[in-house]
Formats: sequence, C-alpha cells, structure tokens
Amino acid sequence: MGPSGAVRSVRARYLVYFQYLGTGFNGVAAVRGSQRAIGVQNYLEEAAERLNSVEPVRFTISSRTDAGVHALSNTAHLDVQRRPGQPPFSPEVVAQALNTHLRHPAIRVLQVFRVPSDFHARHAATSRTYLYRLATGCPGPDQLPVFERNLCWALRTDCLDVPAMQEAAQHLLGTHDFSAFQSAGSPAASPVRTLRRASVSPGPTSPFVLPQENRKLHFWTLEFESQSFLYRQVRRMTAVLVAVGLGVLTPTQVRVILESQDPLGKYQAHPAPAHGLFLKSVLYGGLRDLDPASC
Repeated sequence: MGPSGAVRSVRARYLVYFQYLGTGFNGVAAVRGSQRAIGVQNYLEEAAERLNSVEPVRFTISSRTDAGVHALSNTAHLDVQRRPGQPPFSPEVVAQALNTHLRHPAIRVLQVFRVPSDFHARHAATSRTYLYRLATGCPGPDQLPVFERNLCWALRTDCLDVPAMQEAAQHLLGTHDFSAFQSAGSPAASPVRTLRRASVSPGPTSPFVLPQENRKLHFWTLEFESQSFLYRQVRRMTAVLVAVGLGVLTPTQVRVILESQDPLGKYQAHPAPAHGLFLKSVLYGGLRDLDPASC
C-alpha cells in the first residue's frame, strides 16, 4: 500500500500449454489486420479478453509453427493484471476461462502454471521435440482414410529403407552449422544448432484404417529433439531422410549435404509438406512439464 493508501493492482504471469490442429490456420502466430488469414494466437487472445485484464493480454509463443503444422503441446506465457484489490486468478481458473471462451474447436488449452514475472516461454525452453508422420502403401493422398488426411505425408511407395534412414539420421546428430536445412526468412542470428536426437521408427497402427487396407498401409514416425530449430529445419531434414528411404540418396550423402551449408541444394530445398509435422513437446528445466498423452 502506497503513501496515499491505494491498493495497487498485481500483474501475474502464466505459462499456458495448448494444442491445436493446424489445418486451416495461417500458423500459430497472430495475424494482425487481415480478414482472410488467422493464427491460433488470435483465438487464444480473443478468449483471454474475458479475463478482463487491466492491460490487454498478449500471448508470447514459445515455438512458432507454419500454416498447416499441428501441435500436441505448444506453450506461451501471458500476463493478467486484475483491478486493484483483486487477487490473481488461480492457474485452474485461467485454463477453464480460456477453454470456455475459445471459439475454435481445433484449439484446446491443456494446462496453466503460475510462473515468475521474468519467465519467458521462448527463451527459457530447454528442449523442443517435433515428430513427423509418414504413410506408405498408399497410391496418393486421396486414398488415405479421410480421418488421416492432413495428418501425414502419403508417399507413393510401398516401402522405405528404414535402416538406411536411421543411419543417415546419425549424421545429423550433434552441433553443426545447419545452413543447408534452413529456409529463407529465418530470424536466427546463427545457423548453428545442436540436434540431440533423430529417430526413425514404425508408427502406431491407425485406428482409422479398414481391415482390407491394413496389409499395405503403414505409418512411420520421425522424431527430432533440440533446444531450438531453424526455420523449416525439421521439414527439410525430413525431406532428405525420405530421399534416403526411397533410395535416391545414400546415408553418407546426407553428411555431404550438411557440410555443404547450401540451402538451395536439390534435395534440401523442398521441405516435406507441413501437414505431416507436429510439435510434440516444449520442456523447461525446473518446471513440472505436462505430458500431452496424459490428458
């Protein structure tokens, strides 16, 4: 209480975990001043207006995703300043309010945490994991079950050389200049990143595949973990690993592409489609992280 006896309002910062189906969005970031394009953030901030914060609520997104890319769990921080004399909302109230007032069915708030006022959702992240889904044994995207469309990349092949892809992925591990896998328009000051994990494995069987299709239609999962990624790095790495799986490239050629630092090369210049990519998790040291699979 100040000299005048007035009660000051308190600004509370929250970390929000949320998920979305990226189809139909212009990416996660808010689109300002456009009536045709809209981002996930637009809907989140619209819902946050119902919290009646003294200052407008703005979401600071931890991990930007492109149009068509999905998130099992993305994060953002936001500040809510209530009127003088009103205590901060509990995290549970913030989560319930956001979900209640979200006007798009493809977005869902998973959980909310109260965090220190200097916490930053993007800078504080210690790990990000992306997964990419592939489908083989399908003549084309129009032959996929309708429930799987826009959720995987349907390759026009019956098989992939998965051991070769796994071998190629090992060449990407570690700290490197990933310029060859960076698309133009990246805001990153440095192209050096440390890839901690890169895996290629059979994906779970889709419950939407009919028995008569089950014999030939198979799903595969690629996972990549790093503290941060360059713009479209995961989709470019996926495209190159798929080229290895199709026998177009050898595993050792992936290392040559990496060392070339050439973003305009034939195989890395064409990223894998956005609709097969999912942001799986964003982790923070010292905070209890949410497992999306538990919700």
